[in-house]
Amino acid sequence: MTLESPEVPAVPIPSPPAPRFSRPGAAAAVVVGLALAGALVGVLWSWMAPPAHGVVALTKSGQRVQTYLGSESDHLFVAAAMLIGLLTALAIVAAVLVWQWRAHRGPVLATALWVGLVGAAGTAAGVGAALVRWHYGANPFNTAPVTPANRVFYYAEAPPVFFAHGPLQIATTLLFPAAIGALAYALMAVATPRDDLGGWPPVDG
Repeated sequence: MTLESPEVPAVPIPSPPAPRFSRPGAAAAVVVGLALAGALVGVLWSWMAPPAHGVVALTKSGQRVQTYLGSESDHLFVAAAMLIGLLTALAIVAAVLVWQWRAHRGPVLATALWVGLVGAAGTAAGVGAALVRWHYGANPFNTAPVTPANRVFYYAEAPPVFFAHGPLQIATTLLFPAAIGALAYALMAVATPRDDLGGWPPVDG
């Protein structure tokens, strides 16, 4: 004689509540939030980025010449690299935070993340460039007060936000953080076993 255990009725798993924000509203919030975060990154970068100290001199023939002191020209590269580093950190943190908005996981928010990071990079570059230009002024090569009596003028040049002013270099600076953020979001999506990524509306599987 065998005793059969009674069947335990399956307890239905409650569905997550519907989100308060619509998907377009969530996407707009991500884009706007990243643009504001980019402005803060620009302020932080303008405070951290080192200027390049140089000198404008007047030769005996009356020509102006410009050079940087020691290895100060390296700061032109370091400053642009610092902005890329700050934007990359923002991209990774933003991807993780956007992923935590579980109800809206999916291609719409992934696109908003990508677009928002491009906007954040542009905002950071614009705010940062404006602040360092206000603090250090323009390059004084043509306006330096050099005379035959005072042939040397020392100055501090504002750090650049881009490695160069060509369209390819500018586009790379704007798109690189977005690519990093999209990659981080995609890796989290691939690691999720559910077809619906745990978002709303829930889908079996």
